[in-house]
Amino acid sequence: MSALTERAPYGGVFRFWVELDGMLVGGFSEVTGLSAEIETEEFREGGVNGYVHRIPRAVKFSPIILKRGMSQSSELWDWYAQAMNGKIVRKSGSVILQQLDGEEMCRWNFFEAYPVRWSGPDLNASQSDIAVETIELVHNGLKTIFKAK
Repeated sequence: MSALTERAPYGGVFRFWVELDGMLVGGFSEVTGLSAEIETEEFREGGVNGYVHRIPRAVKFSPIILKRGMSQSSELWDWYAQAMNGKIVRKSGSVILQQLDGEEMCRWNFFEAYPVRWSGPDLNASQSDIAVETIELVHNGLKTIFKAK
């Protein structure tokens, strides 16, 4: 395999799965929030006017937002309802991106997540959209793992 082929994007963004605590929880239509940012603090040094020092502080992880068509499973609602009632159940999971042949290309593991927001579908009888539920998860870290070829 050439170096150019290895760098070419070949994971279709429509081929992904979500796992929670090692169990496949199905196909989601959308996953957002797979991002991290190093927060910095600005420090101005006396007599240096050409730039400002930026000192690294903590890493900040964005909430992961999962969207899927409504199903008869109440698993996500039940998890959120527990949190709403003060019982925080943390789960680790993965967003798994597949290659076009169905093999795993890479995964984003997230750790100690729990739901902080759930949204049901917008219902409008004049439209034929699919009913979608959304759950927002906060977590304590993100790690990307690329599968060996």
